Amino acid sequence: MPTSHRTDDLLKLDNQLCFAVYSASLAMTRLYKPLLDKLKLTYPQYLVMLVLWEQEGVMVSELGERLSLDSGTLTPLLKRLEANGLVARIRDVADERRVRISLTAAGRRLKSRAAGVPHCLLAATECSVADLVSLTQQIQALRDRVRAAA
Repeated sequence: MPTSHRTDDLLKLDNQLCFAVYSASLAMTRLYKPLLDKLKLTYPQYLVMLVLWEQEGVMVSELGERLSLDSGTLTPLLKRLEANGLVARIRDVADERRVRISLTAAGRRLKSRAAGVPHCLLAATECSVADLVSLTQQIQALRDRVRAAA
């Protein structure tokens, strides 16, 4: 009987780490949506912009690795950012299969408008910066261990 009780506990939805991470991700995306709507960005586009604000002129392949997105997902996203005047896609002269993504002047200017997004996250979570940094590091470590196991 104790074994079945433990099995039952293991199979409860509220005891599932995967569901806690998944539902937290959904809640986070809902929190970001109105903030990003003001910037005219989707959440995946915001992630691309974050990478480009850190490091200008990255290759599409590097961007895909950094964001864990395949080219089938990334290419239309980048085309939309380009159509909105935020990035430029430039083919590598040495190897035309490689495409470098650079910010436009409008993409650079958007950074200052986006600066308030992390502050809204801090306010909404009611966490200290130190708590959020620690939680982020724990989740990143978990992600890395899960990737290694897969």
